[in-house]
Amino acid sequence: MKLSIVIPVYNEEGNLSELSSRLNQLVSTLQSKNIDPEIIIVDDHSDDNSLSFLKELCQKSGTYNFIRLSKNSGSHVAIIAGFSYCTGDAAVFLASDLQDPPELIIELIEKYSKGYQVVWAYRKKIEGISLFTRMSSAIFKNIFNKTSNLSTPFAGADFALLDRKVYRAVVASAGSKPSLGALITWLGFKQSGVEYVKQERRHGKSKWTMQKKVNAFIDAFVGFSYKPMRFMTLLGVLTAAVGFLYSLVVIFIRLFYKTQIEGWASLIVVVLILGGVQMLMTGVLGEYLWRNLEESRKRPLFFIEEQSDIENKKQSQ
Repeated sequence: MKLSIVIPVYNEEGNLSELSSRLNQLVSTLQSKNIDPEIIIVDDHSDDNSLSFLKELCQKSGTYNFIRLSKNSGSHVAIIAGFSYCTGDAAVFLASDLQDPPELIIELIEKYSKGYQVVWAYRKKIEGISLFTRMSSAIFKNIFNKTSNLSTPFAGADFALLDRKVYRAVVASAGSKPSLGALITWLGFKQSGVEYVKQERRHGKSKWTMQKKVNAFIDAFVGFSYKPMRFMTLLGVLTAAVGFLYSLVVIFIRLFYKTQIEGWASLIVVVLILGGVQMLMTGVLGEYLWRNLEESRKRPLFFIEEQSDIENKKQSQ
């Protein structure tokens, strides 16, 4: 069996030395089990010394390869770029910040050997994060599961093993705004998981900011749910019904009580509410239209600025 290991890197020079040391130990363990590993590290256009370290690492060991994207595109795009160069019977992706223990790959392989085509490493616990982060993550996941066309079985999309059929399907169907966890869930296949504790970051700061989390949620939500459109339709019907009932009330009062309805205040309230609802609907439509425009342009998802001799290795296999 040949196993590809894809690791996105963005400004992680403080973690790369320990990461490579642990990967070297993992490589020895895999080879003892007759598993041939290849490691593809994707530099997501780092502006620290990560690239220099990767070049030196690849020169020392033929197991390692690197590619550098032409711009910072996010970890999901970086992982998909790595998949496009994989030659393994299966591929694992994990983060480079050592919060995902590389040693867990052995357990993923054992689960994979039982016939599963997707094996998630799902988080039982995350060390070193705030209560707010845990709550916001749980809220995002619950909202997505209840309002999208999917139901993600496991939390997070940081760490998983995919069969060759699956990672090739990911590359073929990524689209312009890929959401890796949602995409893999949407693809189907036989999926399972292995529980682990996501460890506390040892060096540097997390690049997974709240803004990036919100953007990722919107990309996944818009990409895999029609329910906002359905909600807008129902809201329009409800608003029209309320307006019709209110008009009947006004007519009834005018005919039977001879009372003049003075409605400047209520009129302003209605106008503001309707205006807000219409602007919200326009914004939701804009999100869908923008993604449709991005898809219609058919621009490549990524460009490679620099790489090791990974192409020659791929052609020789």
